[in-house]
Amino acid sequence: MAKTKTTFFCQNCGAQFAKWQGQCTSCKEWNTIAEEVIQKAEKVSWENQDSSTYGRNRTAKPQRISEISTQAEARLNTQNNELNRVLGGGLVPGSLTLLGGEPGIGKSTLMLQIALQLPYKTLYVSGEESVQQIKMRAERIQPISENCYILTETKTQNIFKAIADLDPDIVVIDSIQTLHTDYIESSAGSISQIRETTAELIKFAKETATPVILIGHITKDGNIAGPKILEHMVDTVLQFEGDRNHIYRILRANKNRFGSTNELGIYEMQGSGLREVSNPSEILISKNDEDLSGTAISATLEGMRPLMIEIQALVSTAVYGTPQRSATGYNAKRLNMILAVLEKRAGFKLGSKDVFLNITGGITVDDPAIDLAVVAAVLSSNIDIAIDKRMCFAAEVGLAGEIRPVTRVEQRILEAEKLGFTSIIVSKYCKIPKDTFSINIIKVAKVHDVVHHLFG
Repeated sequence: MAKTKTTFFCQNCGAQFAKWQGQCTSCKEWNTIAEEVIQKAEKVSWENQDSSTYGRNRTAKPQRISEISTQAEARLNTQNNELNRVLGGGLVPGSLTLLGGEPGIGKSTLMLQIALQLPYKTLYVSGEESVQQIKMRAERIQPISENCYILTETKTQNIFKAIADLDPDIVVIDSIQTLHTDYIESSAGSISQIRETTAELIKFAKETATPVILIGHITKDGNIAGPKILEHMVDTVLQFEGDRNHIYRILRANKNRFGSTNELGIYEMQGSGLREVSNPSEILISKNDEDLSGTAISATLEGMRPLMIEIQALVSTAVYGTPQRSATGYNAKRLNMILAVLEKRAGFKLGSKDVFLNITGGITVDDPAIDLAVVAAVLSSNIDIAIDKRMCFAAEVGLAGEIRPVTRVEQRILEAEKLGFTSIIVSKYCKIPKDTFSINIIKVAKVHDVVHHLFG
């Protein structure tokens, strides 16, 4: 028996210490450091149980960089266009993907739905639900697949034995916080267990070229639970966002070694599972026919996908002393900056008024191209005059009150034209070829020009 070794971990951030102390020097939290037992016994991991099953193990050898093939990595199609887009084209063989999100947001539903759709042999390992619970959910989602296998297990040694017998093409783990290994003497979900079980799964994925998808819990701050090193170990970190009281869910990549982190996937939660939303503008723009003041449409980009989003603003006289500034889905500091520009450069007295801003659909946007739509929505609410619903905006606002151009403006204009908008306001300095679009393109140089075009 190897000698028992203990160490101390912060249960909040995963920092390691040689001895106990009251405050974590990494995250500054108090009373979060706990002792955990680590016993490094002689390991008999997955490859030692039945390595002949795979026949894909090999010793890596140094190669000249000029001799390395640069052919595109073959990807596995997940049969889900939104997930493929966020991943960068599909699952890469040997990759480890971590999916995080709030409890009840639909992580397990999404992964089970994909496992049922895949044409590959898929092993769905659950440490949280029984096979009967999973079967009931599967029957609700779609007809049962012949390629999906269910295993309820939490010990990694037993999981690797099942993998050796089945030899699946894709493995889904629900969730990483429920797994434990015999080589670490601590409870499941502890820092050391999460790190060790993840390391075993990474070794398995890389040596067998089998994609592994992990479902992870999050903390009250919205971060992936467990040590921060967990996010560094995996290849891709996906965040599943949304409000359980609303039907729409957003999937975005916080880290992706095989593609962009700017892509966005949108789903609609239904009784039969998650429906892909191929045209996000259908949920981001209100369907009312009334002319309402304080709303403006902006053309933004998420990765390679253009989106038309609705900006809502409410400006009212402050009755509680200090004026309030509140923004949902938009940077509050940037809102304050735009309000200062309107007061200094355009002469609008907003210092004594409450300003509330909201981006519909529950998404968060940091594209500077929506600045002009924010200006239009605020001014529309301030003077209570509605903006033409067939008009949209795509420009950045500078501190001097100038309207600045944004990237890929042609793609934004094309999306607006496709959705039936008749005019779009952009920067005067955008270089747009003449007679390229049928939509009316209005070019402005300063905030004053915007006010003139909108309200005369």
